Amino acid sequence: MTTVAAYAAPAAKAPLERTTIERREVGEFDVLIDIKFAGICHSDIHQVHEGWGGAIFPMVPGHEIAGVVSEVGSGVTTFQVGDHVGVGCMVDSCRACENCKAGREQYCTGSGMVGTYNALDKNGEPTYGGYSQKIVVDENYVVRIPEGLSLDVAAPLLCAGITVYSPLKRWGAGPGKKVAVLGMGGLGHMAVKIAHALGAEVTVLSQSLRKKDDGLKLGADHYYATSDPKTFEELRGSFDLIVSTVSAPLDFNAYLSLLRTEGALVNVGAPEEPVSLNLFSVIGGGKTLAGSMIGGIAETQEMLDFCAAHGIGAEIELIGAAEINEAYERVLNSDVRYRFVIDTATI
Repeated sequence: MTTVAAYAAPAAKAPLERTTIERREVGEFDVLIDIKFAGICHSDIHQVHEGWGGAIFPMVPGHEIAGVVSEVGSGVTTFQVGDHVGVGCMVDSCRACENCKAGREQYCTGSGMVGTYNALDKNGEPTYGGYSQKIVVDENYVVRIPEGLSLDVAAPLLCAGITVYSPLKRWGAGPGKKVAVLGMGGLGHMAVKIAHALGAEVTVLSQSLRKKDDGLKLGADHYYATSDPKTFEELRGSFDLIVSTVSAPLDFNAYLSLLRTEGALVNVGAPEEPVSLNLFSVIGGGKTLAGSMIGGIAETQEMLDFCAAHGIGAEIELIGAAEINEAYERVLNSDVRYRFVIDTATI
């Protein structure tokens, strides 16, 4: 076991504080990663606050991890010391179910996806995430960060990037398609960049026009305020695809009205509260209301390669570890443009 410094929440809703954790010894197929940067995802806050249900404490959040390989097990063939790598939202799965075999490990129906933190590994030990200096991960759940992508702006791609890339690809965002991105935050700004790079006509739907200049700069063709009732009149029946990145309850009936016939509204934001729906909003027009959760390992690598080829990284605010609790408050107040990233050298 190796002792490393980390930031952890000792209990639900408690402020995070500096501590130490134990990392397992490097096994035959393991990779030891010196973490350089870790993104702060709204999911981290949901889980520290137990907004999605009971959680495991102490909790070391962080599933947007970028670092450098410092040791590999004797059986590792994919990576070598010095490689730039990333770890996203999972560190294991059953590897035997239909979904795992198809590269959809995030939907593992065997033992279930093992989260990078707030989960139990195959030995029944709690997993600890990226707000730490090192992590040991099986090589099959590590991805390569291509040359040309700086580690700091690459870190948020491991969750925010893949979370929006997967549905954009699955629902055919590309030339000739009109795509709306609902919410202009950590996920939303990545959705704008990626949808634009895929060739779609991109519209941002945000509460206000406060971030309009940013949205247009990042690749949006249009920007509308959802607080203006005229928006829903003007855009009725406009979009092939809407990707909702909002983690608060929405009036889904209103947003479904913005879809074209047989269009899809895909949720990647995960509100803590239940939402209501009039089924005629989907029946009329043959519309789809769907969900999507990150991507498999192969698709995550595909996303990183795509982002590198198109010069896409996250828009970040780099912080020291001592600023994590303040950053949480600012995320809840939508006061970040657009992703906090921890310099883990400060832990």
